[in-house]
Amino acid sequence: MKNIILIGFMGVGKGSVAREVTKHSKYIAIDTDDIIESMTNKKIKEIFSDEGESHFRKLEKDISFWLENSVKSTLISTGGGFYKVENLKEIGIVVLLDSPFEAIIKRIKEHPNAERKLKKRPLLQDLKKAKELYEQRRPEYLKLADIVIDVTNKSAKDCSKELLKKVKKHA
Repeated sequence: MKNIILIGFMGVGKGSVAREVTKHSKYIAIDTDDIIESMTNKKIKEIFSDEGESHFRKLEKDISFWLENSVKSTLISTGGGFYKVENLKEIGIVVLLDSPFEAIIKRIKEHPNAERKLKKRPLLQDLKKAKELYEQRRPEYLKLADIVIDVTNKSAKDCSKELLKKVKKHA
């Protein structure tokens, strides 16, 4: 089994879909942001405020080489900017979880832990800038994706089933 790499804008549901995939397959799931937090003993928000975004992107790059060389048969949830690592395609099958910006924000705001979810995402603090970032990233996501799953108004369970079906056809 090849690795599956979930990309998409922050808050689109990569973690939720990953947890569902593990329930319906032999994949285990890891999250690049969780790995970075564990490795640095800092929250993403702290890394951004203490060392800046460029340092965080360097950490993502380091993680990408470890993933490529050491991780197999795994579903990898990534942070919203992880798609920029140069070896993304070597790590595994790239699956874009796609949704309009407004639907992503609505999804986050309707989550039971909405306030915490918004606070932990430094790049979502200014929604105007976040929308600009979304509009910049979305074409890049689409260009890199081997598979695209529209997650708008779908449950994580339905998205995971669609993802597994498409990955099987792709392999």
